[in-house]
Amino acid sequence: MISEDSAAVRPPVLLPGDTVLLVSPSGPTSPERVARGMELLTGWGLRPVPAPNAYARHGYLAGTDDLRAADLNAAFADPDVRGVICTRGGYGAQRIVDAIDMAAVRRDPKVVAGFSDITALQFALWRGARLAGVHGPGAAWRDERTPLRSAESLHAALMTTEPVSITAVPTEETFGVRVPGRATGTLLGGNLCMIAASIGTPDLPDLTGAVLLIEDVQEPPYKVDRMLTHLRRAGVLDGLAGVAVGQFTDCGDGWDTTIVDVLTERLGDLGVPVLGGLPIGHGPNQLTVPVGTTATLDTTTATLTATPAVH
Repeated sequence: MISEDSAAVRPPVLLPGDTVLLVSPSGPTSPERVARGMELLTGWGLRPVPAPNAYARHGYLAGTDDLRAADLNAAFADPDVRGVICTRGGYGAQRIVDAIDMAAVRRDPKVVAGFSDITALQFALWRGARLAGVHGPGAAWRDERTPLRSAESLHAALMTTEPVSITAVPTEETFGVRVPGRATGTLLGGNLCMIAASIGTPDLPDLTGAVLLIEDVQEPPYKVDRMLTHLRRAGVLDGLAGVAVGQFTDCGDGWDTTIVDVLTERLGDLGVPVLGGLPIGHGPNQLTVPVGTTATLDTTTATLTATPAVH
């Protein structure tokens, strides 16, 4: 069980003037999609630099496995690079995590930001280096989905050492998913599909005493049911402290059973507090939250509060 911040490696906070490398460990992107993200980061005083293969393309991957792993390892080994910001998710991070130079990560810890498929990368960094990370938007920025509030949230998580507090939003589809209570533990997780895909690998963390974060996109209710049932049958959810439920975006498929029905049924009898409606995930107004640090979930105040990923 990992439940103390002393067990987590919290990298240094990003400061104005710091270089951040923009990497694409998963799906492909383009300079046009990343331009807005670079503008935001530059406005914060950072120096965003696309990795050599950030815009590579190999089918549904951002370049071959060797190229994507090389960019990550170059970022972790370069003392001038102070942060790693993923351009996007997609698919492919699990194919390269075993090639990460964990000795370099441990030698010079750096904040890694991303979400979706990047959950696989953050799991690997937690396993190999106990590195706390940042679950938030990537550099392929879209203002229509991630407006000013989203930018402010990412900025605060990367460039301040203040606790991060996120309040459930009544208009979020998962707001009705709730089991009363209060829980404190290490916040781990992210994209539900990647959590389930980690079963049987070295990277699935021990969730005993943890607050599990879940979110997903374009997964119909029966697939969400299948993933949660798989986690339950594998014993992964045994001993959880609580569950933080983020956005389940475009997860309807025309059946009478809704995503809220599935989440309530599959999480409601675990005997732990569950808080839905958190604007964390693939939906509009996505906010940023640390992973790998101590967090408190409180259904009375409808908040998830986490210690920062940086120091």
